[in-house]
Amino acid sequence: MAKDVIIACDFKNAADTYAFLDNFTEEKPFVKIGMELFYAEGPQIVKEIKRRGHKIFLDLKLCDIPNTVEKAMRVLSSLDADIVNLHAFGSKAMMEAAIRGLTRPDGTRPLLIAVTILTSTDQDTLRNEMLIEKPLPETVMSYALNAKNAGLDGVVCSPLEAAKVHETCGEGFLTVTPGIRFPEGEKGDQKRVMSPKDAKEAGSDYIVVGRPITAASDPKAAYERCVREFLQ
Repeated sequence: MAKDVIIACDFKNAADTYAFLDNFTEEKPFVKIGMELFYAEGPQIVKEIKRRGHKIFLDLKLCDIPNTVEKAMRVLSSLDADIVNLHAFGSKAMMEAAIRGLTRPDGTRPLLIAVTILTSTDQDTLRNEMLIEKPLPETVMSYALNAKNAGLDGVVCSPLEAAKVHETCGEGFLTVTPGIRFPEGEKGDQKRVMSPKDAKEAGSDYIVVGRPITAASDPKAAYERCVREFLQ
């Protein structure tokens, strides 16, 4: 199974994004395009970054009634992203509809993964604001199993839960893990975090790294450090 470091390109516009990507003249890192950038620039930003040779995780976290998600995924399938995601709590029916929409006439489709519990959420938030009484790890595993049973390829989860997801859903079920920070770095708004090295040992398949790379004084060096610690 391929493993990789995905850079979260959470920039406000195309100009800032391209300026950042210009740091990488030889390697073409896997990048994540999230809601802020996609809503600012539209589908063209995906097409241009793909044209530049990067793999793309299109992180739009769809969640709506099954019919709406199916139609939206049909539109996204034409953008040639490598990974697309949605929220697992939207239901198994919604996830099944998403696969139908994402699958092209020739039978191909991007990888489809489901967000379990956001890494900015902790047990207190889950219980007191979302009114979910089950322990957070148990909720993550339930959502992951729903995603697997719906036919998805994997989940977005904290690296703290990656090993248990593999144990529950199988080694071939992908774990894409944000919440990655260097040990000496700030956590920011993340609550469930891990270093690249520890995420490797925990069984993460892909790590998503944003500010530790994009806000670094030397982004290329920060990216290469992530690659060394996670892949080598």
